[in-house]
Amino acid sequence: MSISAAQVKELRDLTGAGMMDCKAALAETNGDMEAAVDWLRAKGIAKADKKAGRVAAEGLIGVEAGLREAAVVEVNSETDFVARNDQFQDLVRNISKVALAFGKTEAVANAKYPGSDKTVTDAVKDAVATIGENLGFRRSDKLSVEQGAVATYIHNGVVDSLGKMGVLVAIETAGNADAARAFARQVAMHVAATNPLSLTPDEIDPAVVAREKDIYSDQARQSGKPEAIIEKMVEGRLRKFYEEVVLLKQAFVINPDVTVEQALKDAEKEIGAPAKITAFVRFALGEGIEKEASDFAAEVAAAVKQ
Repeated sequence: MSISAAQVKELRDLTGAGMMDCKAALAETNGDMEAAVDWLRAKGIAKADKKAGRVAAEGLIGVEAGLREAAVVEVNSETDFVARNDQFQDLVRNISKVALAFGKTEAVANAKYPGSDKTVTDAVKDAVATIGENLGFRRSDKLSVEQGAVATYIHNGVVDSLGKMGVLVAIETAGNADAARAFARQVAMHVAATNPLSLTPDEIDPAVVAREKDIYSDQARQSGKPEAIIEKMVEGRLRKFYEEVVLLKQAFVINPDVTVEQALKDAEKEIGAPAKITAFVRFALGEGIEKEASDFAAEVAAAVKQ
């Protein structure tokens, strides 16, 4: 049957697929628009599987906040260009909303995507068909408090609540929640800048502490000093290590004359009650993903030969 340009345009507007793919879908389904959409979806999922081998280390970090809770997610794409795509931004926003309800990665991946009977995982697969890149919901986390506040911070923001880095900081207090949230946001900015390993010294992986001790001991023994002095030297260097990597022991970025721990004590005057930082989460886009090195000149040369 004859397929009109208007039909092709309608299908393209519905799906975002390419013109030739839309024409082929309509030809295969005898012009049935609904069947053509399904045909393209099936084809898009097949393409998604082929794209899955390509590294997706770009994308967006998204945050979503409630009254005394907040969530952060990472959704990846192959190129930074996609982060400016409205459809991709909506995808990340919706997954952030799901994360506020379900929290951890596995639960979010298997939860229903807003306005759909599909899971978040399947919704991301469907988006591959229209956006045309390998996409992936990588991770999510959530913090909540019974009283107090959870603040969010987005660094290198692209649009509201979406950017290249997201931080959550939870403060428990019976005092003024707005004052607690304001201070927690300052701490979140600090966390974005310093990337602490843990909230307290006790939360650091014992293997990391043991490795640092071994290094400091070897360095101290080279001085030729007695073991008792070496032990004190190691303790001093370990304290310095904690000041560098433990959130509460770090010099506060907002006011380096005090530690985060002391800044919290000072903030209690404004909050109006004792306060405690209970947790933080920091997601930086693409961290830990091994990116493929690309030779742009070679890519151009290869394209010319095709």
